[in-house]
Amino acid sequence: MSAFEEWIGREESRSENILASSAIALAATLDLDVAPSAGDVLPPGWQWMFFNPVVRRSGLGADGPPQRGGVVAPIALPRRRWAGSRLRYLADLRVGADATRSSRILRVENKTGKRGPLWFVTVEHTTASNGVTCIIEEQDIVYREATPPAAPGQAKLPERYEAQAQWSREVFPDTTLLFRYSALTFNGHRIHYDQAYARDEENYPGLVVHGPLTATLLQGFALEHADGRKLAAFEFRGVSPLFAGRAFQLEGSRSGDNTLSLWARGPDGELAMSATATLA
Repeated sequence: MSAFEEWIGREESRSENILASSAIALAATLDLDVAPSAGDVLPPGWQWMFFNPVVRRSGLGADGPPQRGGVVAPIALPRRRWAGSRLRYLADLRVGADATRSSRILRVENKTGKRGPLWFVTVEHTTASNGVTCIIEEQDIVYREATPPAAPGQAKLPERYEAQAQWSREVFPDTTLLFRYSALTFNGHRIHYDQAYARDEENYPGLVVHGPLTATLLQGFALEHADGRKLAAFEFRGVSPLFAGRAFQLEGSRSGDNTLSLWARGPDGELAMSATATLA
């Protein structure tokens, strides 16, 4: 642990314009009828297109993401995953505005899982525009060992999630959706576009749907059932992966006057992501 204590409090800052062209491209990627234009409020989750590190190809790991630098802790485990986030939406972030995201490592924790050591790094991102704080996010990143391939006959069917939904909508994640989302977020992680790598190196049955893509879809789904209200907060946790070519369900129900319980249910009935939306 002492090797990483010096990383707690490490900071970086990135500034850029919230480009209308990116908003238009994501709307097309999500197959939406209307795209935000300059001056409109950027929809929740769409901020993940911006402020991503631009690293030379020689600075990427074998799996595709940057190896080190900024607030990427140099933990020597081969797999890194965005496990979940807690977001507060405090003010509107508008398309066409200049904005800055300041990032700081809050915590570095070591735990032991069923397959060996796990490192959890929590990074706080604060996004501001025109001197006003718009979004505060705590993002959890988990580092782990590589998952060994399952022996023949050992694969188990996932446990079915039994929650009852008031609303449900099907999503079919094709390879074009994954490719476009990777491009828009400058995400080089090969599990999202390199079938051979995903299968042979990380032992997935197919290309993996991005966690933040599912979380973005869930936030949009929440707004469809928010009676015209905005999101004040959103939190999500990835539970099990979703794969290209296999339809999944966005589902949810009202759990209070200001709260929606949301989840993504995988094609075999399993819980893929759980989330809670708080309405303003």
